[in-house]
Amino acid sequence: MSESDLVVTVDGTEIEASWASESPETRRALADVLPVEGRAARWGDELYFDVSVNVDLEPNARAEVEPGTIAYWPQGPAVCLFWGPTPASTGTQPRAASPVNVVAQLDDITPLSRLPDGAGATVRIVDN
Repeated sequence: MSESDLVVTVDGTEIEASWASESPETRRALADVLPVEGRAARWGDELYFDVSVNVDLEPNARAEVEPGTIAYWPQGPAVCLFWGPTPASTGTQPRAASPVNVVAQLDDITPLSRLPDGAGATVRIVDN
């Protein structure tokens, strides 16, 4: 394994991830409750699951994110993994239903792109 910060397991497949510096309050709150795990629902090319963290939107929150983004959605509250377009997207870029706080970046989105359309997944995030 490389020098990643996190390991995200999606239906048994491990994907390394690194913390982002964009949302420090959310990052701290999420780090404090790791490991987190849940049965994720799918919304286009996004998986999301409930998490017991309550943080407001940070100043740089946004709806459009890069593929591989791990974000916190305060309206859930939920953790979201993005790898492609969602029903809110206007092109190929992932777009959340409403602004999210970006907390980490997946090193590889290939395992997510292999998930069957419409399939949910069990997701677990732990410190590496």
